Amino acid sequence: MENHLLVCILLLIPAFASSDFLVTRVRNIKKRNADNDLVVDGIEICSMKTDSKITSRFAHNVITSQAVNRGNVHKEVFFDVELPKTAFITNFSMTIDGVTYPGTIKEKEVAKKQYEKAVSRGETAGLVKASGRKTEKFTVSVNIEAASKVTFELAYEELLKRQFGRYEMFIKVKPKQLVKDFEIEVNIFEPQGITELEAEGTFITNELQNTIKKTLSEKKGHISFKPTLDQQRTCANCSQSALDGDFTVRYDVKRTTSDNLQIVNGYFVHFFAPTNLPKLPKNVIFIIDISGSMSGREIEQTKEALLKILDDVKEDDFFNFILFGSEVHTWKETLIKATPENLDEARKFVRGIYTHGMTNLHGGIMRGIDMLNAAHEGNLVPKRSASIVIMLTDGYPNVGISNTQEIQAHVKKAIEGKYPLYNLGFGYDLDYNFLEKMALENKGLARRIYPDSDAALQLQGFYDEVSNPMLTDVELNYPENEISDLTRTSFKHFYDGSEIVVAGRFIDDNQNHLTVDVRGEGANDALSYTTQQDAEQTAKAFQEQEYIFGEYIERLWAYLTIEQLLEKRIAATGEEKENLTAEALDLSLKYKFVTPLTSMVVTKPEDYDNKDAIADKPIEAEAQAATAARLVPQVSYLYSSQPTWYTSVDGDPHFIISVPEKEDAICFNINENPGAVLNLITDPVTGITVNGELIGDKRANSDAKIQNTYFGKLGIANKRLDLKLTVTPEKITIQNGSEKTGFTWLDSVTLQQEGLTLIINRKKNLVLTMGSGASFVIVLHQVWKKHPLHQDFLGLYTLESDKLSEQTHGLLGQFFHPIDFTILEIHPGSDPKKPDATMIVKNNELTVTRGWQRDYRIDPKRGVDIPCWFVHNNGAGLIDGVHTDYIVSSLF
Repeated sequence: MENHLLVCILLLIPAFASSDFLVTRVRNIKKRNADNDLVVDGIEICSMKTDSKITSRFAHNVITSQAVNRGNVHKEVFFDVELPKTAFITNFSMTIDGVTYPGTIKEKEVAKKQYEKAVSRGETAGLVKASGRKTEKFTVSVNIEAASKVTFELAYEELLKRQFGRYEMFIKVKPKQLVKDFEIEVNIFEPQGITELEAEGTFITNELQNTIKKTLSEKKGHISFKPTLDQQRTCANCSQSALDGDFTVRYDVKRTTSDNLQIVNGYFVHFFAPTNLPKLPKNVIFIIDISGSMSGREIEQTKEALLKILDDVKEDDFFNFILFGSEVHTWKETLIKATPENLDEARKFVRGIYTHGMTNLHGGIMRGIDMLNAAHEGNLVPKRSASIVIMLTDGYPNVGISNTQEIQAHVKKAIEGKYPLYNLGFGYDLDYNFLEKMALENKGLARRIYPDSDAALQLQGFYDEVSNPMLTDVELNYPENEISDLTRTSFKHFYDGSEIVVAGRFIDDNQNHLTVDVRGEGANDALSYTTQQDAEQTAKAFQEQEYIFGEYIERLWAYLTIEQLLEKRIAATGEEKENLTAEALDLSLKYKFVTPLTSMVVTKPEDYDNKDAIADKPIEAEAQAATAARLVPQVSYLYSSQPTWYTSVDGDPHFIISVPEKEDAICFNINENPGAVLNLITDPVTGITVNGELIGDKRANSDAKIQNTYFGKLGIANKRLDLKLTVTPEKITIQNGSEKTGFTWLDSVTLQQEGLTLIINRKKNLVLTMGSGASFVIVLHQVWKKHPLHQDFLGLYTLESDKLSEQTHGLLGQFFHPIDFTILEIHPGSDPKKPDATMIVKNNELTVTRGWQRDYRIDPKRGVDIPCWFVHNNGAGLIDGVHTDYIVSSLF
């Protein structure tokens, strides 16, 4: 396995897909074959193609990538794909030298047993099932012989949903390598006709603009992007690829009537999207969590979003703000009209919001619902208006009623189906499953707000989706004696720019005619629509058969049915949940969809230690655990020889500071006496502090000029949440206020409580996320118990450090902010293998040495060498002040 090269094949994925060629693996691959720009250390990627066929909004996508091993040893080739969360994988295969190895879709429990059997044999099996914002990752690798060729093919399907008046297909383009045959092709067929079609790319230069080919002819649309090798280059003689950014296709259909019916082979689909309707006034209650955990960037982003939302509120609308920490506060005692004067007052109120206290979620949401109910009962809001409840929280209820089932019951009884509840969960430190259940029970939905720099835009973007209601209480009625297995037919609101989709099948397969009645409440009066269609009319519209893939309406019906069964299953219990599960599972297996109830088993060739793998579909409620699990993945082949960028301290103690802008690292040691406690991280905004206590060898080494020291105890605290974690090589202790919980390194633990997520991987490492701040990985180093000198010690690695504030400091924390340096005058040093150089950093001129330090996250015994510039004398000139400034009196 020493000669294996980790290579990832780029894939371009439509519809909110993203693909990252070589991810971190490519960073270390610098050597290029001078005779062939297409070969990277022996691997040539011959072609990459995304072929998407869209028929009546239903997309069938096939991603194909072909690679050849031009080297003289066998190599491991990776196939990494990020799929839309709304997509279902339908097929996967890899063909090696003419032999095809297919993926097989099985019930998840059956696949799990196969997986566990492989693990029991000592094999590593598993496909990544990590969630991003809009994507999920599919990864498989295979070892192939020298001169062998491998072709990967992945198919998936999804229904494109209409938002803001258009359907959108999003493709992340980032090959980082020249590809001989690179192509994106999108074919669209809409029997209603296509009104607009556009394609754009953030990376498209004037030279690349002409490579986007677009044709549009009433019902057909075609987009292709096929740059030549020279067009892919960043410059005329460069071997780097200029393809780096987003590629987006958008379109909409003609709407001569309010809806469209299509009938094919005993199945039908009904698209309903009326136009030119007057907008309904809306009544919005904003319920905002202002507990202490929302302090800092989260509350500032929330206020920024609310101020922008107030700019979009219309004068006919009514609104109010409910704030909940330990207590519940309201801006006004009832909903008020959005007059210019009231909006100005509201802006002043929003600017003055500050955080304090704990999380009285029940009190806040019930106050908002009661206020909305009173407004309707007292005729304080227009009779013909749409009422909406929007709640934002980042934590768990812990004041007042904190039992989530009890809160759900109270909310459902208070709303009584009168208006939708939209729950927005800020970050990962919350019970998303609870928020989602409560929203779905009340005709709404849950959405996660990712704690990034664009969180305010995420909040505003969600509001924009629901800010223009056109109809309320929409009911689509189909003849009961003719139709069976209908998808959802009742919708509380219809929003401008969206679309309602219903599918079903005929009881009599030979029936070819259907009449549908649609009713809804508009701004001025009740509205009614009647639509008729027969199979012959659909057949005439579908004469362009080359654009049709299989029984697309039947598959659209199956996709929509499974999606809605899984949604109902979230809030269901007992026998109802069992029945929904069984029905969704049967359809998933019949139509070969990878859903949360099924898995794909990928069989590989048996040579070169190839192992079978399992692909699952994650769900958003599991995203928190998935995020934590991604920090320390258990699948070894997902790593390159160079780990991702981070800061760390490990060993004697060696500090490693990644500088991603330079694709390099700086390192330094701290030499201090055993018993000294060093401040590693202090963030006054989030309240997070990390200190480490040094230990020495069992006895002093008389031959050594400097005695070895290591971290024998780490203390991580969050003062705001009154949480403390103490870690030694023997045990892990959590102190929450006056309560203590203890574990040993022999435990395998996943613990979630307010403000803390802890995963202990037995005898290896632990992953800790505290509040909404950074995540930490603590690695356990165990030595032979009878070793005459050394003893067990710990290493600390920080991940997602951007979640801490700009005021963060400490020996590690000061490097969470961008740092720039320049290397000059590289020359031979005292060690011929380690050249010296001059480093200009922080206006200091330092002599540094090129060397290596070890990263032990992946392999705690041997570690991985990380090249870095070593700063001598306890980091003097690099760290702020001197190292003794960071000595503190105690662990907390």
